[in-house]
Amino acid sequence: MSLRTLAASSVMSLCASVAAVASLLVSPVVPVVALFAATVSSQAQPPAASFSSSGTSASGPSPNAGPSATPVPAALPPLPAVTGGACTQLIASGNPQYPPYLWRANEDDTRLMGANAELMQWLAREIGIPIDTRYVGPWGRVQEEARAGRIDLIAGAFFTLPRTEYMDYFFPAFRETRSVVLTRANSSLNYKRWTDLTGHQGVTVINNSFGVEFDQFARQSLKMTQVATVEQAIQMLQRGRVDYFIYEDTPAEAYAARAGGAALRPLMPAVAHEGLYLTLAHRSRCNTPELRGRLTRALYKLGQERTMNRFIEQGIQMWKQQAP
Repeated sequence: MSLRTLAASSVMSLCASVAAVASLLVSPVVPVVALFAATVSSQAQPPAASFSSSGTSASGPSPNAGPSATPVPAALPPLPAVTGGACTQLIASGNPQYPPYLWRANEDDTRLMGANAELMQWLAREIGIPIDTRYVGPWGRVQEEARAGRIDLIAGAFFTLPRTEYMDYFFPAFRETRSVVLTRANSSLNYKRWTDLTGHQGVTVINNSFGVEFDQFARQSLKMTQVATVEQAIQMLQRGRVDYFIYEDTPAEAYAARAGGAALRPLMPAVAHEGLYLTLAHRSRCNTPELRGRLTRALYKLGQERTMNRFIEQGIQMWKQQAP
């Protein structure tokens, strides 16, 4: 055998060995790849459902049945229904010194009356859930009760950002109000803008709000005493202990007329024009999307039909009848 023939034979032998090794390495891959592809394909295809003659699945009717249904993630729990046993009554409260909107007939009465109480009864009929409008304490206590979820609704609150941390507001406002600077009729206070109040002693009711902008200005620039009741504030103003009283004009005038004493005079322009809103406590057990939807639709209807005007007139007449 020549040298050239031996070399050719060796090369051929080496090639055969390489081919054999390659076949051993590659051949197991094919079934593995095929198996992986088959597994992915089987998972991508939903299992065929068998249907009975009534058209429902053999495993039970689908909650998403219908051509327009979209899948609901299984991790989301079903929402509680307002019509179920969880929410059979709503408890509402509000500022109990707020005629003609809300007040107590007497100190022993646990019920609130006035225009906003009439609104709550109207809402109860609209949403199909009874609403008990009750006295739970002064205005500051009412807000604490809502924060804790011990009452469900506040029947009349101004909008402030801190309050959104514990209750939902419903838009639009059911009433527009005007807050003014009140002085004694013989006062020399010259008021044209907020800054004219600096250097003078003022008073208002504790936990009252007159809009985000004025509240911030008052904290930074005004000397303002806060008292528990409107009667206290009016007495302080009439006796000359303070120079002005900031409150809504209609309730303040109603209380001043009942209190008697020195006449009060509102100064213009108004400190604020604020909407009066219905709110729902975050911690209320009845706070569900369904209830919020019902309340929103009812308040929209209230505005379209201007029903609140009638409640205001009723509240004014009730207050006059109870005034001494």
